This record gives sequence, C-alpha cells and structure tokens, in this order.
Amino acid sequence: MNTQILQFNSKNTQLCADEILSGGLVAFPTETVYGLGANALNPEAVKKIYDAKGRPSDNPLICHIYDKAQIEQFAFITPTAEKLIDKFMPGPITIVLQKKQIVPSVVTGGLDTVGIRMPNHKCALELIRECGVPLCAPSANTSTKPSPTLAEHVLHDLDGKIKYILDGGRCSVGLESTIVDCVNNTLLRQGGTPKEEIEAVIGKLNRPIVGNVPLCPGMKYKHYSPNANVYLALPGIDMHRRIEQKYDEASGKKIILSLGGNYGDRNTYCIGNSVEEYAYNLFAQFRRLDGEGYDIIICEGVDDYGVGAALMNRIHKASGGKTI
Repeated sequence: MNTQILQFNSKNTQLCADEILSGGLVAFPTETVYGLGANALNPEAVKKIYDAKGRPSDNPLICHIYDKAQIEQFAFITPTAEKLIDKFMPGPITIVLQKKQIVPSVVTGGLDTVGIRMPNHKCALELIRECGVPLCAPSANTSTKPSPTLAEHVLHDLDGKIKYILDGGRCSVGLESTIVDCVNNTLLRQGGTPKEEIEAVIGKLNRPIVGNVPLCPGMKYKHYSPNANVYLALPGIDMHRRIEQKYDEASGKKIILSLGGNYGDRNTYCIGNSVEEYAYNLFAQFRRLDGEGYDIIICEGVDDYGVGAALMNRIHKASGGKTI
C-alpha cells in the first residue's frame, strides 16, 4: 500500500471519509496531535488500529465526535459531564462515561466505559462530520513512540500501513487531551486542558487507582519515547547543577533541552520561552533528535501546574521514570 499525504480540502476530505466508511484507516490532525481514525462502530476496522500501531488490545481508544448532541447516542451523560461539555468542548478534553451497547467492546478494551472527545480543529470536525460516525483515533504513531504533530511524523511511522494522511498543518497544542472519568470524578490523564481549570468548574478530582487494567490511553504502558535515553531533571534550586553533572557523566551524543537555562559550552537547545511552547515543541524535538542520532536527551523540569503537569507527565513517561 502506498501512503499518500493529502492537503486538507473538501475533495480530499471526501476521499478520506470514503476510506474510513469502507473499513480503512486515515490519519488526520487535531489541535493536540495527529490521530489514526477508524469507524468506531465497525469492530473489524477498529482492530486494524491496534495492528497498524502495534498497540496492546487492552489499551482503550477514544471516540471523536463532531457535535455535542452525538454524545448521548453512545454514552450516558452525568451532571459532571454536562458541565465539562458546556465549558470545554470542543477542545483538548476527553470525558469518560458509561457506554451504551452500540459501542463495540474492542473500542473500550473490554471496559464498560468509553472516552469521548470533540476536537477543536476544522479539519478533524469536517472529516468526522463527512463520515457521519464517531472515529476512534489514538495518536497516529507506532506504539510507545513520540506522538506526531506533523503529517510527516505520521508518514515516518505508518508509511505503507494506511492509505491516506490528511494534512492540516502542525498541531497547535502538541500534547494529548486531558481525560476525566465522569463516572468516578477522577482525573485519569493530564493534558491540554489544565486540571486547575477543570476543578474550577466541577470541584476537586480524585486520583486514579492504578492497577493492571489501563483505564485510559497512556496509563499503563511506556509512551512518547524517542530512541535516545531521556532523563527528566526534577525542578528545584539545584536543577542546573544536577543537569550539568548528568551531562558531564553521560557518554554518547547528548543534548540538554532547556527552557532558558544556561549550561555554558554544553550542547543545549532552547525548546521554548514558556511552558506552553515547551509542550508544543516537545514531541517534534524528540523526533528531530532521533533523526540526528542522539543517544542522551536531558530535559529541564517545570512546575507541576497547569500545562506543566501534562508536560512533566509526558517527559516522565518518555524517560521510563529516569529522573535526576
């Protein structure tokens, strides 16, 4: 199969919708990252996602919709969910609800709940509307690798495995959606919508109980990892000293990803001038450094607040828990 990158327009959107409705897979952009879309109501199509990504079959998928009214077709809406829908949709948030029978179990990893999201991206919304069905759409990358924020990233990972990539430019957020379990009032994953903004609307969220069964994407398995060894420097008054010490000890081709830190003549790349820019650039830089053959990536940590909490989560996952 030859994978084609198609520029976003009405003709190409129709081509992609036809491919999805015939049981195929199409990658498309959202404001967070590129997703790998399949008809969520077609179990055989959904199974192709797991095969293309090399994704464990017990890792739940998120259903993407184009209209808030669609939600009650697929899930039972709670009062908490209503508040989040009204305030944050469309946007980088996923709500987890008790699923209705119409949702295949392959979508939910066998759980009786389903994650639902309405992306804030014209290309995504027009494609989903053209399909007329919800789309399962995990990140359009090889499982465990950095999420794609450009069409070219998708092509690198999935070339020959899918027919079309709908190119809508670079994703504006760069990190996946926040996931809120509205059945148990629990924050399952930090993401593009800060926890503090959510709690201002619905009150304090519980912490998830992490067990053997993943309750949402990114919860159980290693994720977001480049080929290089990643180290996360925990924030603190001695963070720069710890980074310099790790850099000097490490062997191989190495680099420091910095948010304005000065490390003398050590190889350093300023990844942004704000936490939001850091998050926006992170996955793209991981992919660039892989292409340039780096062995060691040392990432400055940030305060665990707002988007910084999601950023720290992604770097921690990418590092496999290696902190300094």
